[in-house]
Amino acid sequence: MAKKLHLISLGCNKNLVDSEVMLGRLYEYELTNNAKSADVIIVNTCGFIEAAKEESISTILESAKDKKDDAVLVVSGCLSERYKEELIEALPEVDIWTGVGDYERIDELIANKQSSFTPEVYLANENSKRVITGSKYHAYIKLSEGCNQKCSFCAIPSFKGKLKSRTIESVVNEVIGLVEQGFKDFSFISQDTSSYGRDLGNKDALIDLIKQVELIPGIRSARVLYLYPSTTTFELIDTIANSPIFQTYYDMPIQHISDNMLKIMKRGANKKRTIELLEYMKSKEGSFIRTAVIAGHPGESEEDFLEIKNFIKEFGFDRVTVFEYSNEENTSAYELEQIDKEIISSRAEELGRVARDLMIESNSKLINKEIEVVIDGVSSEHEYLLSARAILWAPEIDGEVLINDSNDLKVEHGDYFLAKVTELADITPLATLIKKI
Repeated sequence: MAKKLHLISLGCNKNLVDSEVMLGRLYEYELTNNAKSADVIIVNTCGFIEAAKEESISTILESAKDKKDDAVLVVSGCLSERYKEELIEALPEVDIWTGVGDYERIDELIANKQSSFTPEVYLANENSKRVITGSKYHAYIKLSEGCNQKCSFCAIPSFKGKLKSRTIESVVNEVIGLVEQGFKDFSFISQDTSSYGRDLGNKDALIDLIKQVELIPGIRSARVLYLYPSTTTFELIDTIANSPIFQTYYDMPIQHISDNMLKIMKRGANKKRTIELLEYMKSKEGSFIRTAVIAGHPGESEEDFLEIKNFIKEFGFDRVTVFEYSNEENTSAYELEQIDKEIISSRAEELGRVARDLMIESNSKLINKEIEVVIDGVSSEHEYLLSARAILWAPEIDGEVLINDSNDLKVEHGDYFLAKVTELADITPLATLIKKI
């Protein structure tokens, strides 16, 4: 009888790829959603900002409480890498500790009940056995690890190190292998995707990769996530817009727009350059633009705050993610004079309201239009509704399209359809299926 495994993957989708590698190494285990019945519980943690750290600690403690007497609790990932000494001492209920370098050795560590913190950061490649989770048609492809940027608020380079890219050949071979398994929609991710390949001497590696991926038969759609203003070029924007496979989807976290704040944040691109890139993206037919901003970074005056608030409102982003500033050690902003937490929360709430209005405005433009969607299954909203995603959107973060009329068409998970949006239910588009495509 197979032993049971319960895995919890926290944080970003880059972390999810590493969790999927661990599942690939532990393929002999039976997966279970019930931690109390598991023989092995793995918590793959996030250590990016305070809220993520709190969630990771809470999940570890909850898992320790749930595990049965003879079960093994494993903690891996960014939080354990960043705070290994403190955590090992504070949480004796954890059986195995590992960081961000040993995902492909997880079976060995569990077999030997051994902790390990390999110094080198792990980067999955085409030979890594992965068990793709959450979808039968979509997969994330991690292009690189680490980051060469020096953003004042970000501690990731302190425990993930400098940029380390995979070769184009490695990425292409992984995608080919996944297409052969039936996957047809891909999201290409890394910490700073527009810098992909620069450590290998190719500043246009992402452009070259896009052109190589377009040649792979069987891919229906793809997108690039996390562009960086100082390394995004007009040629890259054109390449994405002109691609028959890659969606005209631009995810570029600007964090702020005030020149004062961009300088304090050490973003490497000023207001003029950032706006030039955004306007060029906006000029592309059918473009969808997502960004992220930080509220309450040290040095942010009321004037700076109003500048970013008014900018995101006037520019008309399709999606905006708002983060409250989190003061992280090993960052250059850590020792700066901090803004009161109540002010930070208040500013974040204001930006959040603008972000919600922008999402409604963006989705309202779809009413009475025909869009391409892919079916994800029965909606959690109601058993008579289907959950779909506009092909233009990224999974998980951009929302869903609810199908309330299938026109008696045969529908399966991962099928692509042309659908007509009829109205919004609060912020969510409702649509009718027209035909399979």
